This record gives sequence, structure tokens and C-alpha cells, in this order.
Amino acid sequence: MQNQAPITSNIDNRFEALFNSASMAIIVVDGKGQISMANSFANNLFGYVENSLIGEPLEKLIPQRHHTKHVGYRNSYIEKPNARSMGLGMTLSALRSDGTEFPVEISLGHFTTGDEKFAIAFIADITKRKLNEEKIIAQQDEMEKVNEEMKKLNANLEITVTKRTNELQNTLTALEASKNELTLSLEKEKEVNDLKSRFVSMASHEFRTPLSTILSSISLLSKYTTTEDQSKRDKHIDRIKSSVKTLTDILNEFLSLGRIEEGKVDMKQEVFDLVEFMQSINNEMSVLLKPGQIFKFNHLGNNNTYTDSNLLKHIMINLLSNAIKFSPDNAIILIDTEVTTTTTNITITDKGIGIPAIDQIHLFERFFRATNVTNIQGTGLGLHIVGRYIELLNGTINYHSEFENGSTFIINLPSLLKKDFE
Repeated sequence: MQNQAPITSNIDNRFEALFNSASMAIIVVDGKGQISMANSFANNLFGYVENSLIGEPLEKLIPQRHHTKHVGYRNSYIEKPNARSMGLGMTLSALRSDGTEFPVEISLGHFTTGDEKFAIAFIADITKRKLNEEKIIAQQDEMEKVNEEMKKLNANLEITVTKRTNELQNTLTALEASKNELTLSLEKEKEVNDLKSRFVSMASHEFRTPLSTILSSISLLSKYTTTEDQSKRDKHIDRIKSSVKTLTDILNEFLSLGRIEEGKVDMKQEVFDLVEFMQSINNEMSVLLKPGQIFKFNHLGNNNTYTDSNLLKHIMINLLSNAIKFSPDNAIILIDTEVTTTTTNITITDKGIGIPAIDQIHLFERFFRATNVTNIQGTGLGLHIVGRYIELLNGTINYHSEFENGSTFIINLPSLLKKDFE
């Protein structure tokens, strides 16, 4: 290719000095796409000796694969030149004399001399910057991977912590349950031991009197041998029967308490006539009435009720026994019953010795006896058993009492609607 004559003779010496001393590659291209000027920095950058690029096509500095497109871009720029950056947002490649490629950044300018147009390319080698950018991108990718790993580790850690926390919570719950079971077991054992101790203490006291009465009456019976002594024999036989009943009642109370504590009380609800039921109990209990004492019974509502008649019988016998025991001679014991569509209500009222206010809070506790009945025979279990039976029947018991002015006990039991058992 024939080299074109340089145009440096048309350039001011000052421009030539600036052109050649510039610290970046500058190449001037004419309208035909041939290199008209290349400064020293450009020659060194592309690996050419001075002036060896003059007259060469610009594509000599561009990789072969870009030649076709670049010719079109170059011609378009020569036709409509404007100062701008080239390949904005893209990575441009340049070609050295030894065939190696390197990334560049190019800014374009233009000028006209006479009728001829020229384009100026300011070329910067950005190899180091690209390497740094690649390192940064590689570091960012690595950081992304590290972040992903950290996220996975955190997720796994959270899962592990949650799992361990749940396991620990389950362990603590199991320990707490075990602790509660052990506590309940110890409390139960303590209650059983206390029950045994109370029974021994009470038995030694409460059994002594009826047993002594039985022994003395049997001893005296042997002395009454004639027919005329029959009334005396009957008196002692009655004393023996009464003492045996007392012992039986004490033992029954302990047996009832034991069955309650062991959860062996069977519920058997049934429909029955409450009026007939109460009259039967009154007849059974009348033999225990003191001289002049009477039951006064009153009923309202439907006769039929629905509950466990056996448990209710134990409740009524206990409450009526107390009313008889703690009331004076000639006293009236009131028994009021009522069956509504939802409840069965029973009220027992006496005019006996009453319960001191200070004792009432402990009334349904095991072995508790009010301070004003210490000289009257009893185990202190009756009302406790009554309360437990009423709980089993899903009912309630309330009372009000005044010292030396009697007591009233009110029982409310759930019942079926009237239409369900008529």
C-alpha cells in the first residue's frame, strides 16, 4: 500500500508538540478511513515504529471479526461527525502488531481542513481497569456465593436451633410433668400416711366408747337370768345394737373415703321418684330421732328426678344424721325438695348448736370437727364425703349457720328437662 504524505506540515509546531507528548494514544483518520496521524503513545501502544501506521486503514488496529461492522460505523461517522464516546456500554477490543488483543476505551472528535474531513480517536488502554473490574466481579460473585452459603448456614442454624429448642422444651415439659407426677405421688403418699395416722388416732378414741359399751352390756346381760329382767336385757341389747351401728358407720365412712380417693366410686344415674325416695330415707332415719324430734318434709314440682340414687342416699343419711345428732330433743328438722326443669334442689334445716363462724371455712375438710362438737361422737369425715359425692354428681352444696341457732344445707343437682323423664 502506498503511504500518503503526512499533513504535519500544516499543523502548528505547538500542536505537534502537544500531539506527540500526550499521555494517551491519538489517531487521526481521513475520510477514506486511512490513518493520517498517530502519536508516539499510539505507536508504542499498538507496537509500531514511528510513521509506520500512516496511510494504513484504521481496521488494521481492529480484530478481523469486527472489520465489516466497523467500516459501516466509520463511514456513518465521517458523514455525520459529532464528538462522543465510542461503544458506550460495550467492551471494545484493539489489535496490536503482534496479533494480541486488549480492551480499549475510545472517544471520538472531528475537524475539517479545506474540503477534507478528519476524525480523531482518543484511545485508552483499559486492560488494568478491566482486570480490576473482573477481580471486583469475581469478588462480588465470590461474596454472593459466600452470602448464599451464609444464608444456607443461617437457615440450617435456625432449623437446628428451633429443633434443639423444641427438643429442650419437650425435655423440660417432660421433666416438669415428671416432677409434677412425683410431687403428686409424694403428696398422695403423704395423704395416705396422714389418713392412716388419723385413722389410728381416731379409732383409738372413737372405737373405745362403743366397744366398752358392748363389753359392759354383754357382761351385765349374763347377770339378768330371770323373766322379770327382760326389760333390763332389752335395754342392754339396744345399747349393743347402737354401739355396733356406730362402729359400722365409722368403718363405712372410712371405706367410702377410700373408694373416693382411689377413684372407685361408680356412677349410675337413673330416673326415680324423689318423694318416695325421701319418705323411705325418713322412715329409715326415724329410729335415730331423739325424744320429741320429728322430720317435716315438703316437696314442690315434678316428682321424678334423674341422678345417682345410691350416692344421694349416702348424702341424705349423712346430713340427716348430723341434723339429728346436733339438734336438741323436741326439735323439728325441715326437709324441702324441689324438682325444676333443670335442677333438683334439696334443703335441710335444723335448729341445733350451729357452726362457729371461725370453723366454717374448714367445714368440708377431712377429719375436721368444729370446736363446739368435741364432746359429741364423730369422725370428721361425714361432710367431706358429702362434698366429694356432690362433686361426682356435678352439683353444688351451700350452707349458712349461726352458732347456737342451727344450720341450713342447700344442695343443687343438675337434672334432665321435665319432658325427658315424664
